[in-house]
Amino acid sequence: MAVTVKAPAKINLTLDIVGKRPDGYHNVAMVMQAVSLYDTVTVDLVDTGGVVITCDHPDVPLDDSNIAAKAADAFYRHTGIAGHSVMVDIRKVIPAQAGLAGGSTDGAAVILALNRLLDTHLSMEEMADIGARVGADVPFTLLGGTRLATGTGTTLQKLPHLQRCCIVIVKPVVSVSTASAYAACDARPPKGFLYTDEVVSRLYRRDIRGVCACLYNEFEQVLTLPEIDAIKRLMMQHKALGASMTGSGSAVYGIFNSEKRANACVNILKENYNHVFLTTPIRTGCVIE
Repeated sequence: MAVTVKAPAKINLTLDIVGKRPDGYHNVAMVMQAVSLYDTVTVDLVDTGGVVITCDHPDVPLDDSNIAAKAADAFYRHTGIAGHSVMVDIRKVIPAQAGLAGGSTDGAAVILALNRLLDTHLSMEEMADIGARVGADVPFTLLGGTRLATGTGTTLQKLPHLQRCCIVIVKPVVSVSTASAYAACDARPPKGFLYTDEVVSRLYRRDIRGVCACLYNEFEQVLTLPEIDAIKRLMMQHKALGASMTGSGSAVYGIFNSEKRANACVNILKENYNHVFLTTPIRTGCVIE
């Protein structure tokens, strides 16, 4: 019997680059938040051989480069289960190449579904460990909620939930070069402090205005992104408490304490952008329907 999973997107309330590691990766400090924007991933055991992926979005790869395929392979290697083939059908809503963890959440959904289908009874922590071998955002999208991410982004600590609000997300066409962004960050002297620490402190104080005053994405500081800046200004003009790019971009979000103001911003953004969403913070990650 097939298992269907709701796979949520995430936003970065902060993204601090701490430094480059000897292995070439970067240490980061981030506060990540799951939001009510979902892909739907259906997983079934079949006799076709290997991993078969179908998707309703033409730009999503259907071969072994897809994170969903990598997640299935990592699951089988971890559990030592052999001889099973799997079919993964992905219904995309989360925009690709947006910094919203759309691919990572699909991979997390596959791990959760296989755990159910094969009765392996893995804990969430074990599944998150499997996900970390596939992609840095996979553990978070599996667990969800509001979490501090450190190390390469896979060491997670649960934080107080972001207070009730509306989060407007828009994905412009502009692309952001992650490699260029990291290189520019490496060339900068250390800041000496982390915006992440400030946001964590304000989350514990239940101070949503303080959180929004400290939204931060280091990539915005080192790249020239006029369209991102213009979207943020528009959101602030419509009374967002704060606005920022998420992840490596190019999606931008604004946090509102008024649904009326959030909807007004959505309507304006839809005049120029195809991918505009009104979401809320959620306390879960991937969930089996």
